[in-house]
Amino acid sequence: MDFNTRIVGVHDYATAKKFLAEIGSSAGGSGVMTPKSLFYTIMAENLSDPAANILKQEMLSKGGECAIHRDALTHKTGRSSVLMMGTVKQFRGAALKLKGQSFKLSQLGQEIVTLLEHLSREGSWEMSCKNGPLTFGERTLVMGILNITPNSFSDGGRFNQMDLALEHAYRMVEEGADIIDVGGESTHPGYQMIATQEEIERIVPVIEALVKKIKVPISIDTYKSEVAERALAAGAGILNDIWGFQFQGDQQGGPKMAQLAAEYDCPVILMHNQNGTAYENLMGEVLLFLRKSIEIAENAGVQPDKIILDPGIGFGKDLDQNLEVMSRLEEFKSLGKPVLLGTSRKGMIGKVLDVPVTERVEGTGATCAIGIAKGVDIVRVHDVKEMARVVKMTDAMVRRN
Repeated sequence: MDFNTRIVGVHDYATAKKFLAEIGSSAGGSGVMTPKSLFYTIMAENLSDPAANILKQEMLSKGGECAIHRDALTHKTGRSSVLMMGTVKQFRGAALKLKGQSFKLSQLGQEIVTLLEHLSREGSWEMSCKNGPLTFGERTLVMGILNITPNSFSDGGRFNQMDLALEHAYRMVEEGADIIDVGGESTHPGYQMIATQEEIERIVPVIEALVKKIKVPISIDTYKSEVAERALAAGAGILNDIWGFQFQGDQQGGPKMAQLAAEYDCPVILMHNQNGTAYENLMGEVLLFLRKSIEIAENAGVQPDKIILDPGIGFGKDLDQNLEVMSRLEEFKSLGKPVLLGTSRKGMIGKVLDVPVTERVEGTGATCAIGIAKGVDIVRVHDVKEMARVVKMTDAMVRRN
């Protein structure tokens, strides 16, 4: 045979440049061809029928493709979702033509440009925080879980005494934890909320002791502003909110948490959550929730480069929904923030493997590996030694560029 044909996977600029260099393309040619070698499919939801039709015309005019509702052509749908398909070059060209258009298309064009920037981000960057910084882009970070609770679903009661908690935190740092996440209230499905003062009494002494001994950032896992404030004052450097600054209750969560984060100028982790598992559009609604969380944070004064997102595996989702989110983790890159994945020992793993919580290490490793392959930046885990090895091995394959 005189020739050899094969499919190659081009998922980022670095890989595109590598293939172009392999075939001997010039530097100038590589610069021109790289935006043409990356192909994306972008969904835009809730467009008016006129906007959908104009968008379709502009994508087609640039050589891309655009699918709209069959009745949008005759303006019978009112609102329509649009699926755009094209190269970076085609999307940029269409976005430029949308500038100045009516039906909010000018704004959509800018969103497309921003989305492309998020998808094509290269290199590493730092997020400043106490005992930091956190460096993203070089390797996946490992967050070790320290539950100061008697009823955590996986390790309840094991570390709720001061000496045991500190010993476990030291061990996790030695085993490779880049962050220690301290929690004083178990939030497993069906959990019972505890009093704010009880939560404070559990976590503050531990944080005060930890900051004197370890040299990695400490995060506080809470959705209550009073707990968060006491933890940050005690030395915690990251605020981890399972309600993404949208908790509705009498514990002064929500926007109060955002204001507190801005006051302390600390990184925040904003997780998707909801009561119940009813969705009309799972990924669309999860991303819309997180967009709102980002807006709440930034409006309160949180720096845009200090926001981390969490898809919320195991929260407000049934087994099939959790698995679907896991299979589509790359979509969270759309929001342009680092992504944390928390799957450690969770019920999703137990249901798939039919094993108790004490036998979910392998399943956790699988979720961490697929998460890294799909672009997550931090994994939150109980079994630090084992998962640090999974991370290192997966990074060696995924982050070669």
